[in-house]
Amino acid sequence: MVSRALSSCWRAVPAGLAHCDAVVAACLLPLALIVLISGLDDLALDAVCLWAWLRSQMRQRLHAPPRSASPKLGQKTIAIFVPLWHEHSVIAGMVEHNIAAIHYEKYHFFIGAYPNDDPTLDAVRDLESRFPHVHLAVCPHNGPTSKADCLNWIYQRMLLFEEHQSSAETIHFDIVVTHDAEDLIHPQALSYINACADDYDMVQIPVLPLPTPLRDFVHGIYCDEFAEWQTKDMRARQVMGSFLPSNGVGTGYTRRSLEMLATTEHNLIFEPACLTEDYENGLRLHKLKCKQRFVPLGGHGAGMVATREFFPRTARSAIRQRSRWILGIGLQCWERNGWRGGMREKYWFWRDRKGLLGNPISLLSNWVFAYGVVTCIAAQFTGTPWGLAKYSLYPWLLKATLGIQIIQTAVRVSCSARIYGLRFALAVPLRAVYGNWINTVATWKAVRSYVHARILHEPLVWVKTEHAYPSRSALVEHKRKLGEILIGSGYAEAVDVRRALDNLPSGIRLGEYLVERGTITEDELYEALSLQQSLPSGRLTLGDQQQRGARATTPRHARLARAAVPYLFRQHVSGEPGNPNRRSDADPARIYALVAAVSFGDAGEF
Repeated sequence: MVSRALSSCWRAVPAGLAHCDAVVAACLLPLALIVLISGLDDLALDAVCLWAWLRSQMRQRLHAPPRSASPKLGQKTIAIFVPLWHEHSVIAGMVEHNIAAIHYEKYHFFIGAYPNDDPTLDAVRDLESRFPHVHLAVCPHNGPTSKADCLNWIYQRMLLFEEHQSSAETIHFDIVVTHDAEDLIHPQALSYINACADDYDMVQIPVLPLPTPLRDFVHGIYCDEFAEWQTKDMRARQVMGSFLPSNGVGTGYTRRSLEMLATTEHNLIFEPACLTEDYENGLRLHKLKCKQRFVPLGGHGAGMVATREFFPRTARSAIRQRSRWILGIGLQCWERNGWRGGMREKYWFWRDRKGLLGNPISLLSNWVFAYGVVTCIAAQFTGTPWGLAKYSLYPWLLKATLGIQIIQTAVRVSCSARIYGLRFALAVPLRAVYGNWINTVATWKAVRSYVHARILHEPLVWVKTEHAYPSRSALVEHKRKLGEILIGSGYAEAVDVRRALDNLPSGIRLGEYLVERGTITEDELYEALSLQQSLPSGRLTLGDQQQRGARATTPRHARLARAAVPYLFRQHVSGEPGNPNRRSDADPARIYALVAAVSFGDAGEF
């Protein structure tokens, strides 16, 4: 009965389907040819990567990580640039975590902000007061302007910092590394950049989205795409000897390369008019014959050396960001640079710009494929002729394009599985279809903005992407040991920490032991713990103790259920013989916040 009902409904709409069949059949040949050409281009890139991999297996060079700098010797001084606009809610977490995580000593943060962004200025000034190697760079004009403009003023602030030092404490920055306010810098990233900077003028650390649940569909698109780009495209660029675009974050520039840009571009290190200054800088350095290096992804999963961050997690914000990418790379760069350069440069211009046509074509091909499958199944189910069968469908062409698409999907699945796991990667085909829709809308918005700006002779407007910083659970894998933080912060000498570890009594933690021996103070211990756990520490008032005292007696199971953070209270009393907390002075009650989160079960690794 159900079959008959469906069959009668299907036969009731033949006229409408006939028109659709005619349109689909007319589009099929040009659509298939475009998909075939683009697919062969992708296959050629796969072949280049396969050849490079086979060569690296024989020579055992490309897959080996670059030599890393020793903890104290051979380290160049690095300046980390972080441009901000309305980032007051995330910048403190970014700086605190990365200071605790980075396995490198000679670096400074230079953080740019605008005079009309008071909350961000206050947040950076607070960081500046707590960390001597954090410096605020205030742009001379109100914002927002562009990321490149802010970076240029940060560079000028770095030069002033170098000039206004005493002769006994002269610091000269050898490398500049760019980052955003939501970045998780890998503990070894600066060591890799430092090691490569002897031979290369620009070093790019891979960039990967942080893993998110399967239900976070939009962010999953970024995971798939970046897994493929960073595994295949970036490596192929270097193998082919073409220009290497900066990823915008995790890019290390030698001082020599920045001075060359300043000399040739009227002191504009970063081009303020560019919407994608990172892409432009890679091209500019290539034209100046500067050597560029992409650090290949090694290992699997969280062990890969890469800058991690969250990308847009809604379709609206993803379209907003991608429209800027397309506008900057696909249209503005085309306008600025044309097709100048050798064959390798022209080829990658084609790769980078073909999305202007490829994005809507991909969505259209998805629709045509779905239409053909649905109408074929419906015709088989109802026993009626398939409407498209009467047209010439070029079966050899369709089989070729289908085969290429299967291969490319398998490549993306393998790249995604290597980083995020097979279960996550199995959803690649579904996310790819959704990504085609997002990219098509973004392309339309980019082309519309470009045409509008050119007709009205207006400048292209830089569009900011909203940033979110990861929760503490996402930061655990980068957590440093307490001893490393104490040494890196100058609270303890390496020899004292090693001696304490060798003589550490059973059941006593390193921090407690060092305080008992007088090597460090309680204040220094809690400051180091706060850096390790990315939690604030400080003294609380007596009123806070009375108000929160009940929490200290809460049973452990209740604290776990509520995800509460316990406090360690210490009352300092004067003039009471035999009191273990007796102090010689009459300070008011001092209460220290214990920076151990319940989710870790203790105060961290000692």
